[in-house]
Order: sequence, then structure tokens, then C-alpha cells
Amino acid sequence: MTNSSIPELSEQEAQEGLHFARTSSRCRHPKIIHKPGDELNQVFNFITLNSYMQPHMHPGDEKIEEIFLVKGRVAIFYFNDSGNILQIIELNKAGVDRVKVPAYTWHTYVMMEDEVITFETMMGKYDPATWKFMAPWAPKEMDLSSSLYLNELRNALK
Repeated sequence: MTNSSIPELSEQEAQEGLHFARTSSRCRHPKIIHKPGDELNQVFNFITLNSYMQPHMHPGDEKIEEIFLVKGRVAIFYFNDSGNILQIIELNKAGVDRVKVPAYTWHTYVMMEDEVITFETMMGKYDPATWKFMAPWAPKEMDLSSSLYLNELRNALK
């Protein structure tokens, strides 16, 4: 998929999505493009600086997650099975602006700016029971320790 394949997102849609992200307890908001049952999942994600996503993996050979940066800067973290950071990839508009996260790879995102918009795709019919596995070594979202862990990840960027 190329940048020209990213669906059109108007400035009004971008601002609305960012508004919903700012008022969300998770500090992010999805705009789902695909229809239920589609093989190709397509989602715009509107994310603010303090969003924490528990590291996770997508089990299934077809579940290669493609992340395209639309706005802002974000760091993609890859981990081993013990939670040690293996790699950090920064997405920004002046350099690398997309990444393919391999299936069966522990990963998460850390926002590097207050307003981030990504467009993400992945193959496979969505089933919440099998779509992703959460890392047992990382805090759950909304746990008190999740903000401390997010700060640890931010410190790894320095």
C-alpha cells in the first residue's frame, strides 16, 4: 500500500478524531473504515501524547500490521518475550513514515507529539477473542502503574 492508497481524511475529520481522542480516557480514538467481516482491516487512529497501549502481539501469519503516519511523530517499540526492548522505530514525516509490524511480534506505540494520526491495516477477519494477545509482563491499560511504564518507555527514547 502506498500513501496514495490511504483513504482521504478531511481536516474536519482529523480535528473531530483528535477531539474525541483528547476527551477519551484512553487518549485515543479509532475511525474504522472497514465493514464487519472484511478480510482487510483499515483504521485511522487519533492519539494524544499520554495514550498508553499495553504491548501486544497479533497471532496469525496473515496479521502483519502496517502503520502509516499521517500526522505527528510516534515511536514503535518491539520487545522480546521477557519484555526487553529489541528495537525502536521512529515514524515521522521527514524520514521513515511507515512500518510493517511482523505477526507474532510484541509491540506498542509511544507518542512523541501531542497530536498523532496513523492509518493502520491488517489482514484477517476481526475476532476480539483471537485478534491480539496482551503482554503479561506489561501493565494493563488504566492500571495505576501504566503511566510509570509509559514514562520508562519515553526514557528509552532519550
